[in-house]
Amino acid sequence: YLLLARIGYYDSILIHRVIDNFVVQAGDPNSKNALPGELVGDGEPFKLPSEIRFPKLYHKRGMVNAAREGDETNPDRLSSGSQFAIMTCGPLNEGQIKRGQERIWAGTDSAVNLPKEIIDTYMEEGGSPHLDAQYTVFAEIVKGMDVVDKIQKVETDPNDRPVEDVRILRTVVVKDYK
Repeated sequence: YLLLARIGYYDSILIHRVIDNFVVQAGDPNSKNALPGELVGDGEPFKLPSEIRFPKLYHKRGMVNAAREGDETNPDRLSSGSQFAIMTCGPLNEGQIKRGQERIWAGTDSAVNLPKEIIDTYMEEGGSPHLDAQYTVFAEIVKGMDVVDKIQKVETDPNDRPVEDVRILRTVVVKDYK
């Protein structure tokens, strides 16, 4: 993703999927020239092996994960080489945490439990625990979540695409963390 950002891949790309209180997604190369209302989200230049580092990296609010197709069509859980999603869900209650844990168990053969510290973070800050230990998390929004919050409130069509185009104008790698 850093390489793609450095070469301008994301410049002028659409935010093609917005689900209020869940995710803002972008990275489909087909979206650069998509017509209004055109279905996008299936394009990707290549796939990558997953790099799941749970519990170090998890889906708290503001984290960025590599998008991927579901387990039914992607049993190896290969990540999209370009598409990503930003977690936007606000604070969760105990019932939501419980449902998230159940989805984790379903996706990991009951091998992964949410640690108390992560549960506390989900209850205080928010996020999407049901994705934990099943998707690659690779970045965090440290400045600008207010912009993401505005994007997640735009009107969308039945395919979750914003009715009015929202684009990433330019990407810049500010600091490369190793």
